[in-house]
Amino acid sequence: MATKNTVSDPQDMPNWKSDFPIQQKKATHVSRREFAKFLALFSGTLALANGVIVIRSLLFPAKPLEGEHYVCQETDVAVGQMFQFKIEGAETIPYILVHLEENEWRAFEQKCTHLTCAVRYRDDLKKIECPCHHGFFSADTGEVLQGPPPRPLPQLQVVIKEGKVYVKEESA
Repeated sequence: MATKNTVSDPQDMPNWKSDFPIQQKKATHVSRREFAKFLALFSGTLALANGVIVIRSLLFPAKPLEGEHYVCQETDVAVGQMFQFKIEGAETIPYILVHLEENEWRAFEQKCTHLTCAVRYRDDLKKIECPCHHGFFSADTGEVLQGPPPRPLPQLQVVIKEGKVYVKEESA
């Protein structure tokens, strides 16, 4: 007795196979032309997006901070702690305020200069750490101490007035 491997008679074929006559080999095949079209479209989209970013940065450059900006009360941040904040009305750049010692404050941008991971102050090390790639910055100056960051952290000047903490752009 011989067994049948293929369905040769259309009447022996299930209804769904006659409704969807797609063969598996052809369904997964992508021609070189289709693949080249996809690559061209994807590459063009990336180039256009990069162009938009460059044009936007040229037309709308980042504005420097003007004047002093209120952050918090002196009593809100204990010695050895950090406080995260954003400046009202400015771009959405996150900053950290670090209370190093009594009457010693520092403020830095919270984005690592390597790949913009969020940095944090480690009081046990007395350093600012980027946990993504184990980069370390000086908590006093923002200079790179270890790891892949290419530049120091941008720093703001801290001003204390009547128990309130303010920051302003570093004077050159």
